[in-house]
Amino acid sequence: MAASSSLTLSQAILARTATHHDSDPTTDRLSLSTVSLPTFSGLKSSSPSSSLTSRRTTSRRRLNSRHPVRASAAVETLDKTDTSLFEKSVNTIRFLAIDAVEKANSGHPGLPMGCAPMGHILYDEVMKYNPKNPYWFNRDRFVLSAGHGCMLQYALLHLAGYDSVKEEDLKCFRQWGSKTPGHPENFETPGVEVTTGPLGQGLANAVGLALAEKHLAARFNKPDNEIVDHYTYVIVGDGCQMEGISNEACSLAGHWGLGKLIAFYDDNHISIDGDTEISFTEDVGTRFEGLGWHVIWVKNGNTGYDDIRSAIKEAKAVKDKPTLIKVTTTIGFGSPNKANSYSVHGSALGAKEVDATRKNLGWPYEPFHVPEDVKKHWSRHGPKGAALEAEWNAKFAEYEKKYQEEAAELKSIINGELPAGWDKALPTYTPESPADATRNLSQQCLNALAKVLPGLLGGSADLASSNMTLLKMFGDFQKNTPEERNVRFGVREHGMGAICNGIALHSPGLIPYCATFFVFTDYMRAAIRISALCEAGVIYVMTHDSIGLGEDGPTHQPIEHLASFRAMPNILMLRPADGNETAGAYKVAVVNRKRPSILALSRQKLPQLPGTSIEGVEKGGYIISDNSSGNKPDVILIGTGSELEIAAKAADELRKEGKAVRVVSFVSWELFDEQSDAYKESVLPAAVLARVSIEAGSTFGWEKIVGSKGKAIGIDKFGASAPAGKIYKEFGITAEAVIAAAKSIC
Repeated sequence: MAASSSLTLSQAILARTATHHDSDPTTDRLSLSTVSLPTFSGLKSSSPSSSLTSRRTTSRRRLNSRHPVRASAAVETLDKTDTSLFEKSVNTIRFLAIDAVEKANSGHPGLPMGCAPMGHILYDEVMKYNPKNPYWFNRDRFVLSAGHGCMLQYALLHLAGYDSVKEEDLKCFRQWGSKTPGHPENFETPGVEVTTGPLGQGLANAVGLALAEKHLAARFNKPDNEIVDHYTYVIVGDGCQMEGISNEACSLAGHWGLGKLIAFYDDNHISIDGDTEISFTEDVGTRFEGLGWHVIWVKNGNTGYDDIRSAIKEAKAVKDKPTLIKVTTTIGFGSPNKANSYSVHGSALGAKEVDATRKNLGWPYEPFHVPEDVKKHWSRHGPKGAALEAEWNAKFAEYEKKYQEEAAELKSIINGELPAGWDKALPTYTPESPADATRNLSQQCLNALAKVLPGLLGGSADLASSNMTLLKMFGDFQKNTPEERNVRFGVREHGMGAICNGIALHSPGLIPYCATFFVFTDYMRAAIRISALCEAGVIYVMTHDSIGLGEDGPTHQPIEHLASFRAMPNILMLRPADGNETAGAYKVAVVNRKRPSILALSRQKLPQLPGTSIEGVEKGGYIISDNSSGNKPDVILIGTGSELEIAAKAADELRKEGKAVRVVSFVSWELFDEQSDAYKESVLPAAVLARVSIEAGSTFGWEKIVGSKGKAIGIDKFGASAPAGKIYKEFGITAEAVIAAAKSIC
């Protein structure tokens, strides 16, 4: 529902230590970038090669060190908070995590214990947000890419006053029905921006969030009113850095110059199998410099609070690059016997070690206790957040008075409200319209929708001219032209999908699409699965959908892909047969903002078939022709995509022989399953057992549709390299095969 006024606009969408390295004793922070920037007292000018020491030597030192960790020396916070209170607050975060993991006897306490200082500084001093309205548009976004350490985020949300994480929720960590699941889930816990679990996904999501901010700022900000102005912060771990998706996404972030993206690399050198020396010894800072990032090293992330603050300040001063702040921490900080070891990574400390940690850090409180002075300190974020939001709402009201057209457009993006009659822009076709590949028809739909949907943007993984996904009236989203809406992802399918998830979850009215060949969904399946899980309505435009792509051969010909996505929950797998069905597929995809859609599109030309319709696609399966009466055809022929034409041709021949034949287009199994029993009976009557399906893909699953006595024509082997027509004939995907199958059962 749209907001009634600008004042209610944002409510409308409610529903490691220094001893780890041989370092210069005069500083605990080092800028690794070559960019010349103002620096704080004690910054040493040094190149990465001279400042970074042998990981092997330092690893030996770390593994042999088991001294108890004590509280830090006094340091003053940015907002003049008493030092003892600050450290008590940091320890509150640690022990909320320890206690929740201990009670569940499951979880990852090490990261929250090590990252508590940086998490505290972010949520208490740096970020702008309103805990009573987690969906306020101009809030800073935070992503915990190392999602296994989610008790860090839950503790922070709890202290900040988010209603989604009460004390009882912390006590129900990882339990059935709780708001504190084992990894952050945006659909379960308001305040969590994206769903992170598979490592690296969150970092790529953060790139998408930052892209969205930069894009909207470029489109809507005015010299006298910067209405879009927020940062994206993300905490990543060694595992995130190892995953290939992080390189894909961060390469793009550097290329695009996403200056409001700040990543904190929890450099604790521990993963599940042990010290990362066994498998991960690259210089991450140098890599990120090569990717176009500004890089800072905070050598003491355990107690170097001012160094963390100064790093954030420096990062914000860099406007044309994203920043990686490498924060060297001790995993499980404070645990006398398990800190700095893999044993604290993924299991509870155990009662004995919890007691030892309480003694080591001087924590006399019972489990889940938040000291009153800490509680009072954090309580200011409710009024502060409300004031920030009210200030922005007033700013938007002024913006709206002066820039009515832009304000209306931005409001629709914030609210997710589609313009009235938007679907009328979709093209329609008749049987007399020329035959065309559905990838080309898709481009017509995309360009028609771009004129009426202000939140539509996207692109391809270096295949735009083959996927046909360019928006012709817009230029390319680039570092210096972020207002444009064609996104060039390069050959980075996995990163592309995850970035689009971030865009979709930034604002309800942003509608991202991305494209590649259907077979290369194998390279981005993890991101697509997260789309479905986290309810991100990304539109996946997948062309070259079958053996019909021809000569490129089996490496490029998808066989099992349709069946595999039909097995995935909360996703729409659509395979349109012609222009009307392609338009219908786009209508469905746009409307479904909380589930992604995959459009499988042909390379080869297809005729515009009689009987197809946009409305039929919305039902998933529907009748395109039928010469039977009384809902009693002799046989039902069922096709999808390019094979619907084959089914129609077979029907014509069978009718000449006196058969009553119904042809059904089965564009989307998922949509058909959602129809009423009466409708499903009207299309596929239970009494009619003579059914034949034809689809140029795996027959797996078709028994659900054709039944035990029906026939499924498809291809259950890899394809071949040859012209499309020859391949179809050799594999028996023909009208003749359909006719023979029909005659054998009716």
